[in-house]
Amino acid sequence: MFNKGQLAGLMKQAQAMQDNLKKAQDELAFIDVEGASGGGLVKVLMTCKHNVKRVTIDPSLLADDKDMLEDLVAAAMNDAVRLAEETSQQKMGKLTAGLPPGMKLPF
Repeated sequence: MFNKGQLAGLMKQAQAMQDNLKKAQDELAFIDVEGASGGGLVKVLMTCKHNVKRVTIDPSLLADDKDMLEDLVAAAMNDAVRLAEETSQQKMGKLTAGLPPGMKLPF
């Protein structure tokens, strides 16, 4: 059983952890990742919050098959989403490393 001082200390630690998690989540909006396909002929720049900032298509693809170009854009988007998720998990994982599996904040 916890005494009042221990419980207050735990609650203070939990609040600090929650504040740090919120700050880290907010920072993800400012971390960019770049997905690519077609050997870099199509690139998608997005934040880790999945906000697409730019799509770059090599001019050599503009004369090619429309379906292929659409597929390359979709593949680059998927690559960017994958990179954003990996980056987010790494950043958040550092902050939640000590929590038991399945534990959510706030308590």
